[in-house]
Amino acid sequence: MFTDITARRQMEEARRRSEEKYRAVFENAAVGIDLVDHNGRFVEVNSALARMLGYAQEELRGRAIQDVTHPEDREISLRRLDDLLSGATSSYRLEKRYLRKDGSILWADLSVSSIRDDTGRHVATIGVIQDITERKHAEKERERLQVQLSQARKMESVGRLAGGVAHDFNNMLGVILGQTELALEQLNPDQPLFADLHEIRKAARRSADLTRQLLAFARRQTIAPKALDLNETVEGMLNMLRRVIGEDIHLEWKPGRHVWPIKMDPSQIDQILANLCVNARDAIAGAGKLIIETGNARFDDACRTEQWDVIPGDFVLLSVSDNGCGMDRETLDNLFEPFFTTKEVGKGAGLGLATIYGIVKQNNGFIHVHSEAGQGSTFKIHLPRYVTTDEPVRKEEPSEPAARGSETILLVEDEPSILRLTAMMLEHQGYTVLAAGTPGDAVRLAEKHRGGIRLLMTDVVMPQMNGQELANQLKPLNPQMKRLFMSGYTADVIALHGVLDEGVNFIQKPFSMKELSAKVREALSQQDD
Repeated sequence: MFTDITARRQMEEARRRSEEKYRAVFENAAVGIDLVDHNGRFVEVNSALARMLGYAQEELRGRAIQDVTHPEDREISLRRLDDLLSGATSSYRLEKRYLRKDGSILWADLSVSSIRDDTGRHVATIGVIQDITERKHAEKERERLQVQLSQARKMESVGRLAGGVAHDFNNMLGVILGQTELALEQLNPDQPLFADLHEIRKAARRSADLTRQLLAFARRQTIAPKALDLNETVEGMLNMLRRVIGEDIHLEWKPGRHVWPIKMDPSQIDQILANLCVNARDAIAGAGKLIIETGNARFDDACRTEQWDVIPGDFVLLSVSDNGCGMDRETLDNLFEPFFTTKEVGKGAGLGLATIYGIVKQNNGFIHVHSEAGQGSTFKIHLPRYVTTDEPVRKEEPSEPAARGSETILLVEDEPSILRLTAMMLEHQGYTVLAAGTPGDAVRLAEKHRGGIRLLMTDVVMPQMNGQELANQLKPLNPQMKRLFMSGYTADVIALHGVLDEGVNFIQKPFSMKELSAKVREALSQQDD
């Protein structure tokens, strides 16, 4: 007897070829593939998935899928699998995190489908896993950059606000300061009104300092950088700083040896130290200690870490340390935010450290802060070394009182109160003043005046024409006339009008009578081009 099994053999051969084809596809697929039983354990995994997870294929077979799922994703993974087992869905797609054998995280795009028998009963699931770790990292980096961009825009908005307010605010402060100084000169110091006016002047100066803090934070402050010996600059402030922190706090000064020069506006060093010392004073309850140090520091790319974002090069270090209450992590994370403060209402505006940050960045430096709650704080400010072939930095001698003058000055200012006040201040110093409220009036006065005009003192931004254009128009009438520009606008606005070039005389509003007198004499004594 015999039975024809040709058809059966053909079917078996077809099934064998199909299984080989399936095995080839399964093993050689570029994406991970797994087969999971109804208990949630791996029945089969391909080599791609094993490589993704860092295991051998044998190590994964029989292991629960939840063992290699990130703890935070296990709940949603189980919930979606339950939907599949219950028949609520026949497939699903999910982004989830796997745990590699070495403990690192693999982000995956997972597509899962149900495998059912002839009766419709679920017997297994097949999953296709695609590694999207790099994409997720890129998305996270993009989000981080978006946050930084948003922060930069917020800072820029605050900066524009500060710059816009500065002009009008400085004009008002100029009137207050100037009128107060003129009144003080007419009073005897023994008179009761003298002390009241002196307090008004002090309040106006503090207001002007606040404006400068806003402008420094916005990096829009008009500055006059010059080569400095940091040790000499700090030493010149020590007496003032000791008065600021009080007698209960001991200030220790540790100057470094052979400290390199830096180039920046000395008033900015004053602002940095004053703000840091005030913060240290407030952080110390009762008696305490404050240490100011200087030194040299050299960084290369190897010094840069996730915690230390340094700039390679030579830097001069200014360090301020205290043994106060210190700061927690949340405070450190928001430390340089404008208007962020841990002080009580009325005790601080939250601009001090933002001001420092703006000044340091403006001068291409960087800051490191180390602090722990209850352990005090250390601020390390690194400022670029200034390299020059010029003569060594010399300590400036105290300036002598500005000499009075008798020259004729053409004064141009579109704000009537500032025009009237500045004219009074100049006349008080002995000058003859031709006052003009507009550039057109200035041209007419210059054309009618028969004597020589020695100095044009003009606002920069005015209707009709700016100060630079007015100076150019008046030059043929008085070729030897000197120029002194003034403005309450910020440096970036003034620069648009070309009056902040090197060698151009400029005075920032608000100014005191002494500052005005000195600047006028400086402009008048300047050599002809």
